Amino acid sequence: MAAPDPASGCLHGKKRLPAFTWEVRANDRNYHMQFKKKFAFCLTKKKYAGNAIKTAKYNIFTFLPLNLYEQFHRMANVYFVFVILLQTFPEISTLPWYTLLFPLSCLLTIRGLRDLIDDIGRHQSDRNINSRPCEILSGKSFRWQKWRDICVGDIVRLRKESFVPADMLLLCSSEPSSLCYVETADIDGETNLKFRQALLVTHQELVSEESMATFDGRVTCEEPNSRMHSFTGTLAWRGETYPLDSERILLRGCKLRNTDVCYGLVIYAGFDSKIMRNCGKIKRKKTKLDRMMDRLVIIIFLVLLVTSLCLAVASGFWARMFQEKHSYLSALYKHTTPAQQAFFNFWGFTILLSIIIPMSMYITFEFIYLVNSCFINWDLEMYYADKDIPAKARSTSLNDQLGQIEYIFSDKTGTLTQNVMSFKKCCINGTIYGTGTGHENKQPPGSGLTWSHHGEKKVDFCDTTLLEATRRDSDPVLREFLRLLALCHTVMVEEKGDRLVYQAASPDEEALVSAARNLGYVFLARTQDTITISELGKKRTYKVLAMLDFNSDRKRMSVLVRDPQGTIRLYTKGADTVILERLQRRGPNEIFTEMALDRFAEETLRTLCLASKEVSEVEYSEWSRRHHEASILLQDRARELDKLYEEMEQNLQLLGATAIEDKLQDGVPETIQLLKLGNIKVWVLTGDKQETAMNIGYACKLLTDDMEILEEKEISEILEVYWVSNNNLSGSGEALCSGHLSQQRPEASCHKKRAIIISGDFLDKILQTGEVLKEKGRLWRRLACCRATGSQEQSSLVEKAFVDLATACQAVICCRVTPKQKALIVQLVKKHKKAITLAIGDGANDVNMIKTADIGVGISGLEGMQAVQCSDYALAQFSYLQRLLLVHGRWAYLRICKFLRYFFYKTFAGLMAQVWFAFHSGFTAQPLYEGWFLALYNIFYTAYPVLSMGLLEQDVSAKKSLEFPELYVIGQQDELFNYRVFGVTLLHGVSTSLASFYIALWAFEDRIGSKAVGDYESFAVTVATSALLSVLMEIILDTKFWTALSFLMVTASLLLFCLFSFLTQSIDAFRIAPAIFSFPDASRNALTDPYVLLVVLLSLVVNTVPSLTVRLYRTIVGKTTIQQKIRLKARQEPEPSVELRAHVPRSSFHRRSSYAFSHEEGYAGLITRGDSLRSGGTRSTTPGPLHPETTPALSSLPSPSA
Repeated sequence: MAAPDPASGCLHGKKRLPAFTWEVRANDRNYHMQFKKKFAFCLTKKKYAGNAIKTAKYNIFTFLPLNLYEQFHRMANVYFVFVILLQTFPEISTLPWYTLLFPLSCLLTIRGLRDLIDDIGRHQSDRNINSRPCEILSGKSFRWQKWRDICVGDIVRLRKESFVPADMLLLCSSEPSSLCYVETADIDGETNLKFRQALLVTHQELVSEESMATFDGRVTCEEPNSRMHSFTGTLAWRGETYPLDSERILLRGCKLRNTDVCYGLVIYAGFDSKIMRNCGKIKRKKTKLDRMMDRLVIIIFLVLLVTSLCLAVASGFWARMFQEKHSYLSALYKHTTPAQQAFFNFWGFTILLSIIIPMSMYITFEFIYLVNSCFINWDLEMYYADKDIPAKARSTSLNDQLGQIEYIFSDKTGTLTQNVMSFKKCCINGTIYGTGTGHENKQPPGSGLTWSHHGEKKVDFCDTTLLEATRRDSDPVLREFLRLLALCHTVMVEEKGDRLVYQAASPDEEALVSAARNLGYVFLARTQDTITISELGKKRTYKVLAMLDFNSDRKRMSVLVRDPQGTIRLYTKGADTVILERLQRRGPNEIFTEMALDRFAEETLRTLCLASKEVSEVEYSEWSRRHHEASILLQDRARELDKLYEEMEQNLQLLGATAIEDKLQDGVPETIQLLKLGNIKVWVLTGDKQETAMNIGYACKLLTDDMEILEEKEISEILEVYWVSNNNLSGSGEALCSGHLSQQRPEASCHKKRAIIISGDFLDKILQTGEVLKEKGRLWRRLACCRATGSQEQSSLVEKAFVDLATACQAVICCRVTPKQKALIVQLVKKHKKAITLAIGDGANDVNMIKTADIGVGISGLEGMQAVQCSDYALAQFSYLQRLLLVHGRWAYLRICKFLRYFFYKTFAGLMAQVWFAFHSGFTAQPLYEGWFLALYNIFYTAYPVLSMGLLEQDVSAKKSLEFPELYVIGQQDELFNYRVFGVTLLHGVSTSLASFYIALWAFEDRIGSKAVGDYESFAVTVATSALLSVLMEIILDTKFWTALSFLMVTASLLLFCLFSFLTQSIDAFRIAPAIFSFPDASRNALTDPYVLLVVLLSLVVNTVPSLTVRLYRTIVGKTTIQQKIRLKARQEPEPSVELRAHVPRSSFHRRSSYAFSHEEGYAGLITRGDSLRSGGTRSTTPGPLHPETTPALSSLPSPSA
């Protein structure tokens, strides 16, 4: 099949193209407006979306119904409404219904306002984005309008430094050959530039605004989708059809750089654009405790109904017995039968006991969440002073879940790394130079580091020995080494004032060329076939004969040049694995260089090997002829060129190796080490390539040298063996992993650490119904015979096997993954492991992952970052994660759990006495306590000590929390609040209420006090006081972190009890409203009697002694707590400090290559074709009106990267 002509991009011939249904006509809004599509029932909407986006959940009409609908997903709110409805019936009401409606309204209002404030922030963000200015072709000229006014088919003019407003087909630009350079930092966090190029036909024909206005091309392409790196379509214009791919498309969110003006045709707008398709929906997140509370509310309600039913049935039987025994009172019962009485008592008991789930608990809950969020916002340890960015808790209802994280999914670029490369070391001719070699930074400042006015102000690499050797110029290998750095690259150069600004396709390239410049070999200019450099002040121009481009298979690039003396030389740089096997000989220097590479790898530096050779005229002439023939082939061109490159890159002479540091953010290795000690697994999900991701894995201590790396082939084999041996895919990943590997390598230890490294393509194969296994035809046929499983079930089983395998490994790195795949991986772990997940990222490509995870963290720092807008927490640095989780998260979990435990305890302890009283009051729904005591018990008498515990409780200090990250495991295992803990709390509360009630009953049964205290009111006060003091004593015993506020809260509770008892039981109040204040002077009468005080004291002792006994028993003979184990461990072995150096030395036979190079293919072709070079002015085909701001170019160019 004939390939399309690469220059014109025109498809000749009549080959049928895929039937794509998305048709875009340039400058024809009416055409697109007529199409509609169904989206719900019989409703329709426009097929082609407008460019306005809306990420907010509510509008002015939907806020109230939608928010209430979401709030009533909480079972507690449904329960409270049920109780209020019961209170509206006067026959069974115990309190006016509006007294319960008010606190519920407060609760719903507080939560509603919180949601509203969050949504207003989203509305403002949407408004700012939709109102950005842009130039749209309207009629025959461009007019300034807003992003929201853009429609599919519009032609938009973009200027330098502006953002791309929609997914557009690049039509032409002010650059040579209509190149366009874009930065994708806002999408994926990468700052190195990517190039896009328009079709030759639009570049040549669309030369003015008039030609733009008459352009009527028709683009036919795939429907809107989430695939960021692929696009397939055609442009039909003037009877010809031209193929389109992702190299012609500018994606929404990219930033135009180094290109003065470009023009684009809008293909996908608004929510149809690829980045918005990857954003995912806003999900309402609920914590694990929240979900458990919903289930507990149902359980408590069912227990309450059963209890009420039992008491009601008992009341019916009691009423019948009473009526039979006391027939002379029949006049009182003539209107009600025992059955009716039982019915009314059932609802009476239901209402009476309904306060076991108090509304005040949920209101206090919200307050604790809010204050704990403020503690995160106010933490100076998480404040980034360099950019004045504090930590920000954007969601206030997820704090406790920060203490239960099991998996962290992290982006790489901009999250773990700064995406800044720094030239650190090099090995030349058997000598290592650079940081840590003992001879750097010894010269006084300004002693000749720069050789001309072209030097940089900031120099990371500084070695006096190398500087002096360069100045002497006596070592030919050193000379060739530096010459190679200055010649073998695709960097462009621009002169700004008296400074040279390098613009590279990757940060690695820029670091290498800058290092050569600082050592006197300055890259000055380039044309299509020459490179000019300054060697120690002498200007030399080299003729470029060929550029052998980099790609991910070759892992190297070369340049063939003729020097001013006429000698032809080949300069090559690339991965050690490919360069070392192409050397002419392996002498002492080569062996030493391999040892140096070992050392660089141990220090997690990114390495390249540099080599060169001299090429004879005869050899070059023959190779050049064959190269020309191969370059014009229509079939197998790439393969033939690769063969020729391979021939030329043989018998090289090794010059040395370079070591570049991909700068991590501060404290990343230490943070990952701490998180691993806290039993948190860190997975890295990146769009970058495998070598780069692995190198960062080693640099940040995620991967270590004693780990066994499982790659795609081994994973496929493991899944296959496992499927065959088990005939299903259930079981643990540990068994799955070690079983297979022990067959392969019997010597492998079953405890060996392992890591998985996979690509996005492989992930697709795994998740598409076991594609990996389908490739093994024999196996799949056998499975088809043995199992008649549906494809969905097979897919789920393969997913589970993969997740089991991955979670059994110590580290997982997924490279070349799309934003949707990132979210899918998070979803898989949540689905199959039921684990709490956290996702952290900084770019728009991380938004879907952040929304999918239980907790989303955005790295802030760049203006308007979409990751922060969609996150639950915003941090300036990855390293702050350790404090967020190990300190704030753990404390929040501890506080919320203790709060819940004691709120339930005090509720059961105080109010279950109502049930015991029923056995002694004829099973009537007669309340035991005064109405005011019931109303104020949970609001004033016992709320404050529990509140102070929920706000300030700590088991260990922040410093100790970070010293012993193992403490974090408590939250992961749900140790502090679970069904068992709730059961124990329930029994504890019931026993406290039993003791308080029956001790008082026993004391009041046979005798009365000196003041004739023995009545119902005094009895109620005695039980109430006993229960209250027992609850306060329990909270005092369990508070570990005492502050002035804790003392104040306990004191305030007692004082408020005394104050309100005096006010509600005064004679004056009784005279004013006897029905409301029905306990006149009850407390004063009872609590001034020594006998009653002794009864209260006895109840307090009986309730407190068991608690003290249990605590003593646990301390002496109980199982050792995690804290005790940690203290023991700390005494036995001090924690080793975290290093950036590998602990296990490697021999050269098992050397791990630390090659990583973020270059992309294609730049060499741009240079040799002259596409990226300006010819001293603007391009000749472009008259002035189209490019009003195009400036004359200098001898060198703008090209990829700032």
